[in-house]
Amino acid sequence: MLKGYHILTVTHKNTPLSLMGSFIFNEATEEELRAKLEALKAAFGLNELMYAATCNRVIFLFHTNRQVSGSLRQAFFNFVNPGLNGELIKKHVVHHEGDAAVQHLFRVAASIDSLVVGEREILRQLREAYQRCLDWELTGDKIRLLMGQAVIAAKDVYSNTRLGEKSVSVVSLAIRKMMDRHLPKSARILMIGAGQTNVLVAKFLVKFGFSNVTVFNRTLEKARAIAGKFSNGKALHLSSLEDYSGGFDCLIVCTGATRAFVDEALYSRLLNGEKDSKIAIDLSVPRNIETSISEAFDVKLIEVESLKKLAKQNLSFREQEVGQAQELLDTHFEEFKIVFHTREIELAFRQIPREVQAVREKAMNEVFRKELEHLDENSRSLVERMLVYMEKKCTGIPMRVAREALVAKAS
Repeated sequence: MLKGYHILTVTHKNTPLSLMGSFIFNEATEEELRAKLEALKAAFGLNELMYAATCNRVIFLFHTNRQVSGSLRQAFFNFVNPGLNGELIKKHVVHHEGDAAVQHLFRVAASIDSLVVGEREILRQLREAYQRCLDWELTGDKIRLLMGQAVIAAKDVYSNTRLGEKSVSVVSLAIRKMMDRHLPKSARILMIGAGQTNVLVAKFLVKFGFSNVTVFNRTLEKARAIAGKFSNGKALHLSSLEDYSGGFDCLIVCTGATRAFVDEALYSRLLNGEKDSKIAIDLSVPRNIETSISEAFDVKLIEVESLKKLAKQNLSFREQEVGQAQELLDTHFEEFKIVFHTREIELAFRQIPREVQAVREKAMNEVFRKELEHLDENSRSLVERMLVYMEKKCTGIPMRVAREALVAKAS
């Protein structure tokens, strides 16, 4: 068993997406998030920690020698959000441990567990989350090994099954619903946020020939990077949103905000007196657009939650490939067990070369010192080379035998 690995997760499978925001860190800046994760790791005595949050799941992957009980899970998420009550945590948080944790991560990376089965965006999100936690020195050898194998397994699934054929994602489903409204190519599109999700949105807008896009973001440089993709693109600081008077036909929002800041008042100001029907797309979790705007105004509101039906249709197309994908993941799981236990042996045996070297030096300098003194220089040099040769060969034998035993046991 792969002891020590744990995943605490909340996903679209057992939690309404409207509640997902209750289980994530609601920190405004990267520095604040890093401080929270460092405090979480220290508070619960975790050896390593990785955190990933997407529009339809939150994952806390960690390695610890502690037992992860129900009371610890509750304390863990009360640390994340003190407002969460025990019943919500018990109902929505799923705990995977040991082998099950590893297998779950493989399924997530390969998009078998996704809201939109076959979308590859989740692998990028996991890799970015890992890199961030690595840069913050939250992870170590155990998660490094696991993420490395998870990436290899996911790429194998994407390359050798039809799971990703006609690939779609939450973003592409949202754009598909937008296209059903037959917006003209000259439509005025307001985009709030310039993160990776809206970068992907921009690619679709370019593909379908839209050109009039205004991007609002706290970091103006990121807004310019997206706006520059369009012939009539503009980049504005988020602070200018309140005073914007250019009107719009479609509003697309995805930010890291932890509240629905596009309320009826702001939406009305953005309309600038226009009365015709609009489209609003909210790809944020928690949501950034208040749902009440769909009752107060003539607007088609597209949210992640509303895309679930389309996602189920996508699953039916790919169901036949899931079995083959799982077989590949099972093979990679068995390979990972060998990789993991081999690394454990390497760490346990790393003292052997130093100890063998110490034996050699004692033999030369103490035990057989007098005998060696009677040898001529060439003979003494030969004896020393023989001992160094034996040292190198002998230190490798235990590792080779242990590795062969692991492979034999696995087969």
